[in-house]
Amino acid sequence: MENKMTCCQPEGCRRKHREQDEYEALLKRLSRIEGQVRGVRGMVEKEAYCTDILTQVSAIRSALNAFSRELLASHIRTCVADGLQRGEVELIDELVHTVEKMTK
Repeated sequence: MENKMTCCQPEGCRRKHREQDEYEALLKRLSRIEGQVRGVRGMVEKEAYCTDILTQVSAIRSALNAFSRELLASHIRTCVADGLQRGEVELIDELVHTVEKMTK
């Protein structure tokens, strides 16, 4: 099965074509997160109780983490795997650096 998701990295080009279903799923997650952030803003504006706001912030953090995990998994399956097949072993260091940044 040919993978149609491709990462482009030659000569500084840092882009990735995503299949429509992945693209839509990522945007849908981000839209939900945007809504959650707007909701927290509204809570602050309405002087909601601190614990209630913090609970919503925790939910936003969890949603962002889920988004990051989904994107990272896709990156590994496509960009990293394809790059390694082309002999681009420097992608391993890039991946390690990315995971380190995500887990701080």
